[in-house]
Amino acid sequence: MVDQRDSLAREVDEELRRERLLKLWEQYGTYVIAAAVVIIAGIGVYKYVENRRAQAAEAAGARLALATRETAENKQAEAQKTLEAIAATGPRGYATLARIRLAAALREAGKPHEAASAYEEIAREGGIDRLLADYAQLQAATLRLDDADWTQMQNRLNGLAADSNPWRYSARELLALAAQKAGKIADAREEYQRLMSDRGTPPGIAERARVMMAMLTEAELAKAEATVPTPSAPASESALPAGEGKVKPEAKGGKAE
Repeated sequence: MVDQRDSLAREVDEELRRERLLKLWEQYGTYVIAAAVVIIAGIGVYKYVENRRAQAAEAAGARLALATRETAENKQAEAQKTLEAIAATGPRGYATLARIRLAAALREAGKPHEAASAYEEIAREGGIDRLLADYAQLQAATLRLDDADWTQMQNRLNGLAADSNPWRYSARELLALAAQKAGKIADAREEYQRLMSDRGTPPGIAERARVMMAMLTEAELAKAEATVPTPSAPASESALPAGEGKVKPEAKGGKAE
């Protein structure tokens, strides 16, 4: 008898749950379906966009390789057109790489001011890869070395010379050159010493720093020697008063007068 009551109670509970679910479905079923459709559509759109991005990146990479091949084959005009097309319509990363290549082409063509302006434009642009932006800033500073004063070079390079920056060693070498050019020998020596004492400095940069430090030392020694007065030569006999410094001959038969 007890079992029958328990069974009946369970059936009643199940029926009540079904009724509640039906009521909930009648109230919110449309929203649930709409949400499911939106989720599925969103996933589909995301996959589509990702696929398009992958295709665009693959195409841009192929065109960048083509530009490299055209440059190697001395087809400069064709390479420039290919790079300009990537810069205009390619994905952002590839477009930035193409613009950097175009700026480098200007430098190689003997147009340093145009190249520096192109690099500076890349460096100022927001939203691009920081590594590429800093590289562009470094190249612009290199091209401005002959024109910019010491303060301007510091403003351009101090951030790049920070310990956390991947381009710090090149930036420090350029800072040293700028200081040397401006006559700031103490600052130049400090930067060269910094490069020489850092174990992470690339071998080529470290060797150039040692050479430049030796040149600065030689120049300082030469300057110091030039300022030492030369000892005066002893006075010659011709400079003595008449009659001095000469031995008087003895008179015949007696002492000299």
